[in-house]
Amino acid sequence: MNHTINNKEEDPFLLASLLQNMLSYCKSLLGHWKILVLMGIIGSVLGSAYVLIKKDTYTASTTFVVEDNKSSGGGIASALAGQFGFDIGGLSSGSGVLQGDNVLGLLKSKTLIKKALLTTVDSLGAGSLADLYANAYGYNKKWLKSKEVGYEVKFNANQLNNIRLEDSLLHIIIKRITAKELAISKPDKKLSLFSLELTTRNEKLSKLLCERLLKVTSEFYIATKTKRIRGNVDRLQQRVDSLKTLLNQKTSSSIDASRDLLDINPVFSQNKEVNAEISGRDKIVQATIFAELTKNLEASKTMLLQETPTIQVVDAPEMPLKKNETSWLFSIFIGIASLEALAIIGLFFFKKVKP
Repeated sequence: MNHTINNKEEDPFLLASLLQNMLSYCKSLLGHWKILVLMGIIGSVLGSAYVLIKKDTYTASTTFVVEDNKSSGGGIASALAGQFGFDIGGLSSGSGVLQGDNVLGLLKSKTLIKKALLTTVDSLGAGSLADLYANAYGYNKKWLKSKEVGYEVKFNANQLNNIRLEDSLLHIIIKRITAKELAISKPDKKLSLFSLELTTRNEKLSKLLCERLLKVTSEFYIATKTKRIRGNVDRLQQRVDSLKTLLNQKTSSSIDASRDLLDINPVFSQNKEVNAEISGRDKIVQATIFAELTKNLEASKTMLLQETPTIQVVDAPEMPLKKNETSWLFSIFIGIASLEALAIIGLFFFKKVKP
């Protein structure tokens, strides 16, 4: 019982002692007010210098929807193809690796970012986006003065295979974009709505690179999703076209054979009738095959349309873009707070502050 009473009496004493020590430390710190004021001035100068040195950036933002068919091959096209002896249900890519969510990963692909950077700025061919990026960040001047490069680098638009040095310089740009300037998200996990943001120092560059990256990613995604079905359509189309040519030729020869029967010599009547019969039979066979292949081709085209995903832009980046400016007051506050904290830590470390 006495032990409990002693604890209750000691608590107010410890709190009062702690407050007294804190006041003592504060008084001791105030004794070094010249150092604190000096560090505050230096911090404000550094904060102001940061605002002057740091360049403004521009953020291009776009949102888009991915409508991805996830059918398992049991649709109308499969039923139609089954009637002709074709099983195209296995060609359905809806259950494959590339689903709508994989667009997020594709947008970060170095290959696709490189492809977007190597597109022309405009239809007049005024350089590539990679050149525009290098100019915006001063890389071109830096590379010109560098001993390793030593010349003005120009990235050839629409040419993915550059020389080794240019490729390595392009990877520097891609690395910065993926690490600091590219932001991809899915605002709502229940919806197939995606958001892409790209921030650079050049307003035009941010807009164009955001649009081009989404474009090349969409093209790659759709081409990969429909590659097998499209190959099947192309093969069937080639067979239909070649058979159509043969059928036209056979129709012409069949007409010639029928015309010959009208002015036939009795001596050669048997041979002419046989040729006309064979020509007519071949024409019927080829016409039947042509009709079946045409049906299969149309079924495959229907399947291709069914399995082709749609990427629809909801909000496109528009000028003027969002401008990211650094606040003077915030920068000065951070500079003062940082140096004041360093000053206080240094005073404690060197035991200049004593209770």
